[in-house]
Amino acid sequence: MENVDWLEIKRKADAWIFEAGKLIRNSFNGDRTITYKSHAADLVTEMDKGIERFFIKNIRESYPDHQVLGEEGYGDEISDSKGVLWIIDPIDGTTNFIHQQTNFAVSVGIYHNGTGILGFVYDVARDEMFFAEKSNGIYLNGNKLPSLQETVLEESVFGINATWLTPNRRIDHTKLLPIVKRSRGTRSYGSAALEMAYVASGRIDAYLTMRLSPWDFAAGKILIEEAGGIVTTVEGSEISLLQQNSVFCGKPGLHEQVMNEIILGKK
Repeated sequence: MENVDWLEIKRKADAWIFEAGKLIRNSFNGDRTITYKSHAADLVTEMDKGIERFFIKNIRESYPDHQVLGEEGYGDEISDSKGVLWIIDPIDGTTNFIHQQTNFAVSVGIYHNGTGILGFVYDVARDEMFFAEKSNGIYLNGNKLPSLQETVLEESVFGINATWLTPNRRIDHTKLLPIVKRSRGTRSYGSAALEMAYVASGRIDAYLTMRLSPWDFAAGKILIEEAGGIVTTVEGSEISLLQQNSVFCGKPGLHEQVMNEIILGKK
């Protein structure tokens, strides 16, 4: 298992993701079967399910000893992160896919014994591929991007959903209001994978959310850490790869400032 051909895996994953993107774009003018998961805003389409099955079929045929964790449940029952683990979100931002046909992504994170090795976030509508490989940097459409530089809240654009700025059961929303007041501005795109890719590429400076599943953050975590950013829970602890987590990621300096001054309330 240690003799993993990562170059071949990268090449195949890249090809499969672009093929999945074509399938998704070809569906734009067709009818969609839309169903609900837990509530009316938690949507899934036949395209989500079909793209996940597409990935799993290809992975199974090429790498039968690899594990797969996917949002739509067609992968394996995962109890640990040993060996090679693919974590897939076939369409991250399904509501945007349905309503806007933009601001959604295919997200694939590939881990080895719990360490992120390859991360792909593909913005299908804009044809933008964010890619990172452990110890080899982050790329956008094949062009290497610079590492993230330190910044401060007062000079930052911060990714946060309005849900967490109103009363909710996961955090005292009043704790987060200084982010809105002190930053240059806030943004919300409705796709965690894209928002994390935007942090990694410097388009926004930080992103905070109170609930993400592994397929939402697996690829983005690799991108950000390879770019020199920081990814933790909102409490500042390490992300648990196989569970739901709160996620707070951002540029160095900014992450520490927000954690200390706003979340922890240190002077």
